Amino acid sequence: MHMETVKLSRIVMKLTPDMYPCLKSSELDIDIVLRYGLEALEQEDALDIVKHSISEYQKDALLH
Repeated sequence: MHMETVKLSRIVMKLTPDMYPCLKSSELDIDIVLRYGLEALEQEDALDIVKHSISEYQKDALLH
């Protein structure tokens, strides 16, 4: 297993660059831990990660 920590921005730019302008800089700066590394990701995985990350980010924002 090759775990890797990357910023959400790297995932978006590599697999779903059309989404980049839609995301806030604070969302793009979220650290994501990938169990099998960036090279193992597919576009569908990237979309799931973006959705989940934004939802978690918004949940944290509501708690403050």
